[in-house]
Amino acid sequence: MPSRTPEGDALTRLVLPAFELNGEFLAAAEVITRPHDLTPARWQVLGAVIDEPLPVAEIARRVGLGLARQSVQRVADDLVTHEWATWAENPHHRRAKLLAATDRGIAAVRAMAAEQHRWADAVGTEIGLADLACLADLIRRVIEASRSARG
Repeated sequence: MPSRTPEGDALTRLVLPAFELNGEFLAAAEVITRPHDLTPARWQVLGAVIDEPLPVAEIARRVGLGLARQSVQRVADDLVTHEWATWAENPHHRRAKLLAATDRGIAAVRAMAAEQHRWADAVGTEIGLADLACLADLIRRVIEASRSARG
């Protein structure tokens, strides 16, 4: 098996903690969404349509966190079933309806935003602004380098 460079080894050691961090973010989102009878996926999709109604394909592109269009469609249908969102006609495409947040959905997202702000403030204060800014920059650079390496 070919060996990696020291930089490749360092990146490889980052993978599991990155997955653990993603899991921690999802666990925090679960705590925030649970009292509102939502899930992190519902919150994510609903949040994408708070400012404007969007078709499912555009939500999937904007959310861009590994949710396929079919997954977004299932979550969107669930949001409509539970009256957090509704389907609206799309003037640009006859078959691709627009998902629009209802008043109930908007109220839930606003309530969760307040809770998310408290969580982010507590975690952010513990880590510190400079370290978080540096980390955000480094994460963006790793993402860009990975995309470039994949071609």
